[in-house]
Amino acid sequence: MIDLVFCGTPLFAVPTLEKLVSAGFRVKLVVTQPDRPSGRGMELAASPVKRSALALDLPVAQPEKIKNNEEFRRQLESIAPEAIIVVGYGRIIPQWMIDLPPLGNLNLHASLLPKYRGAAPIQWAIATGEHITGVTTMRIDAGLDTGEILLQSEERIGPDDTAMTLAPRLAQGGAELMISTLAGLKNGTIMPQPQDNAKATLAPILKREDGLIDFSRTALDTWNRLRGFQPWPGAYAHFRGKMLQLHSAAVAPEVAVVAAAHFTIENERLLLGFAHGTALEIHELQMEGKKRMSARDFINGYRPRIDEQLATSN
Repeated sequence: MIDLVFCGTPLFAVPTLEKLVSAGFRVKLVVTQPDRPSGRGMELAASPVKRSALALDLPVAQPEKIKNNEEFRRQLESIAPEAIIVVGYGRIIPQWMIDLPPLGNLNLHASLLPKYRGAAPIQWAIATGEHITGVTTMRIDAGLDTGEILLQSEERIGPDDTAMTLAPRLAQGGAELMISTLAGLKNGTIMPQPQDNAKATLAPILKREDGLIDFSRTALDTWNRLRGFQPWPGAYAHFRGKMLQLHSAAVAPEVAVVAAAHFTIENERLLLGFAHGTALEIHELQMEGKKRMSARDFINGYRPRIDEQLATSN
């Protein structure tokens, strides 16, 4: 069986690590990010991958830096892995690591490359209205998610999917795909395929301002972004000088014309207008400093007027 080093940090990477172990691969070392302050108390917390590795009784390394870390390099060279598996590790893999294992550094990426290269492929696939996404195994090179494609598997994005519901399915499917990839590389049945850079799209790391509602977009566009940007940064605007966060909504298919950036109440439904006469029916929302509330509670508590306009700044 193949000797491996596994590099990963987030919950998305855990199914792959667990699947490798259960399939009998020898994971000689798990590399993950150092413990970071977390929660209200800002106490040091281990990554999901570290917690999983300890539960599996696997050795763990948490280097702060890897590019010019001679001690870490000697550690990996002494293991001499046949492949290094990388899933959401959060560090750029240096050339010496790329060159080390004979089967390469194998990455699981949560999109159908070359689409959605970058840090947030799941979120951006939903936010841009895709109906199909998937996972890709690729051999890491010096670029950003530009390496040769090994295997791919598609996954449907359901109409009610959010980044939080889609990610676990992709993680599980990706774990299976990595097992197939290692088997195929070992027996020579996989023919690596170069990516078509002309078809590449980017999925950059999310910023707070990505959640700011743009009322020049349609209701459908905004709904996709709301679903994609869960749990953060979500979708928000400002109402009566305070931040208003939308938590749950649906595209209202047949409504009277609702002015963009304005609320209207129709048959006890709370509607919010967007471009081209489109509207969202708001189900759950949250005023700054308050708890989440239903649309009905918002109507009864705030009594929004049709002449009040939501703003994109305070």
